[in-house]
Amino acid sequence: MADGSAAERQAEHFLTRQGLTLVSRNYRCRMGEIDLIMRERDTLVFIEVRQRRHAAFGGALASIDQRKQHKLMACAEVYLSRLPHLPACRFDVVLLQGDQATPHWIKNAFP
Repeated sequence: MADGSAAERQAEHFLTRQGLTLVSRNYRCRMGEIDLIMRERDTLVFIEVRQRRHAAFGGALASIDQRKQHKLMACAEVYLSRLPHLPACRFDVVLLQGDQATPHWIKNAFP
């Protein structure tokens, strides 16, 4: 399995084919990092990419616990505070498990 940045590139390529447009990669602030920020029509989408070699211990999805969700939301709040207008937004997750060819995309993964 590829490293984290390769997984993020794979997820970005997959989401672009689904009609999303890249806004930012690896957005960092004092609260943490957001792997991808993309736009789907009028919605700003904050995306966490997770890769796991196998499903042990719950796999990729289980690794996005409540603590990680709070960090992502706090980082998104910093990003949004710098925009002149607040757009509709959501949090998605893209999971890459083992050697699967197609990423698993979960829209509205958490509030």
